[in-house]
Amino acid sequence: MPKNLQKPGTDRFSARNLTRIAMIAAIYAALTIALAPISYGEVQVRVSEALTVLPYFFPAAVPGLFIGCLIANLFGGNGLLDIVFGSLATLSAAWLSRRMPHPWLVPLPPVLINALVIGAVLHVILGIPWYLLALQVGAGQLVSCYILGLPLLYAVRKFWPYPEDFKRL
Repeated sequence: MPKNLQKPGTDRFSARNLTRIAMIAAIYAALTIALAPISYGEVQVRVSEALTVLPYFFPAAVPGLFIGCLIANLFGGNGLLDIVFGSLATLSAAWLSRRMPHPWLVPLPPVLINALVIGAVLHVILGIPWYLLALQVGAGQLVSCYILGLPLLYAVRKFWPYPEDFKRL
């Protein structure tokens, strides 16, 4: 479709999408940093991971979550490994969440990917057996993504005033 015929705000780099990216990144980073005692380490429940359901509705949530996680991990104290691989894990989980066919599957990629990747990163950093860390991180992700995130997904779907904003595949 020619650019001059597109609905305002549908361009990937529109002010609306850039604002969404920035807002999601800021909320993710702020929640993670504000709740630092439970957001970092071998036992973690990142409340901000509830936001990982947003890619189901908004494509702009994928880069927003990545940037927010990158910023949060800069403050986490687990070093370059966590900054790089933790942020890439969030990016890949958000990308996969975007492609889930049913709402109750949307939180699954962040749970599985973070359990595996963050478990491995923390294993290298802390020297604790990987399987223990994967189980602990996975349990925290279940809380964040399913107990907090899934109700958020259903609330957005029910109460969002502009359903035409939803960009499903």
